[in-house]
Amino acid sequence: MDQYFLNSREVALVIIDIQEKLAAVMKYKEQVIDNCLHLIELAKILQIPLLLTEQYPKGLGTTIPEIQEVLPDYTPFEKTSFDCCQEAGFLERIVSLGRKKLILTGMETHVCVLQTALGLMKEGYVVHVVQDATCSRFKKNFKIGIDFMRDSGTIISGTETVLFQLLERAGTEPFKIISKRIK
Repeated sequence: MDQYFLNSREVALVIIDIQEKLAAVMKYKEQVIDNCLHLIELAKILQIPLLLTEQYPKGLGTTIPEIQEVLPDYTPFEKTSFDCCQEAGFLERIVSLGRKKLILTGMETHVCVLQTALGLMKEGYVVHVVQDATCSRFKKNFKIGIDFMRDSGTIISGTETVLFQLLERAGTEPFKIISKRIK
């Protein structure tokens, strides 16, 4: 059962390819961006390591400004592989975070998020994908990606579920900050 539980000392947040040209064609991008911003805020408060990727930024642009502006440090991991694990240096960055549970968000659910989730699980990581913080251009592809990941053993969750698992209890200062954000 341990794989289903999240605490701030065991997790890292991975934000996959929320880039200008990709975001421009996503139907549900506002929800994904808002939810990623909530997760980033909590990561900063609880000192959860964060890794940002960009798929071929020369062609797809950089991470959208809304996310860049709130990151504690904008140092994206550039890649051309759909599975981040296939890109030289990615697994080394993941290992350096010292966490065995990874929370994934990003674009597109059925391509880079899916392939990265599978690659990370193959490497022995527990992967939680935040369903409402991922998207694809088409609803059909989004559903295929989520179903594929669930069938493969990825834990599919939602933003508020992740936030409140990591917060652990009400009444704390982090709880008050996050509660105001999501109202």
